[in-house]
Amino acid sequence: MELKEGQVIVFVSTILVVLGVLFVVILFTVFQRRKNKLLQEREKNKKKYEREIAEAQIEIREETLRNISWELHDNIGQLLTLAKIQLQHASPENMGEISEIITKSLTEVRALSKIINPDFINNIKLKDALNLEVERFNRLNYIDARLTITGEEQEINQKHGIVIFRILQEFFSNTIKHSKASKLEVFLSYKENSIEVKAQDNGVGFDMERARFKGLGLQNIKARAKLINAETKFMSEPQKGTSLIINYYI
Repeated sequence: MELKEGQVIVFVSTILVVLGVLFVVILFTVFQRRKNKLLQEREKNKKKYEREIAEAQIEIREETLRNISWELHDNIGQLLTLAKIQLQHASPENMGEISEIITKSLTEVRALSKIINPDFINNIKLKDALNLEVERFNRLNYIDARLTITGEEQEINQKHGIVIFRILQEFFSNTIKHSKASKLEVFLSYKENSIEVKAQDNGVGFDMERARFKGLGLQNIKARAKLINAETKFMSEPQKGTSLIINYYI
């Protein structure tokens, strides 16, 4: 009788051990599957993010090329055309003026090439890139531009800084080409965990409600900003100018 009771105890113990092992195996399998699923989702989200960043960079590059075309035609092209006309009537008296125009053209070609060169932009800080643009606008008499920087400088992801800069370039281009503004002010504020950039002009402005249906690129700008953990806010009213605020969270 005691033997049978001992066998029962051994049998029950064996069953419990087997069940315990099965439970651990099942638990481990479920955990491993969830872990693999999370890793797959993370990799999928990473690839999606990289694809969206790449698409945003392509859009930005295309917009930049359109702006370059405009600048080459309306600025540098006009300077060289003027130099050509003066060369056709060249005399010792106006050779200095011709030389000055050609020198100015070369200066602007070099400045423009820096701003559009990815290698240059990849190795320059946001504040320095903005300062180059503001100086160029003033030098060309495009608009009375001013950059104000406040706070202690924060290090930011270089790729994110480039996206912010290209977004602002698009705003600058629209200001110069369409707003009829005489002034452009840019404020770069470094804060503890964020950076705020505000650009505003005193131009003709536009109706925000109508603009949403006219494909002015507002949604594209918001989408690009969202990719880099930033938020944008557009404000404009007819005859009251336009402003863009970018809040980038570090």
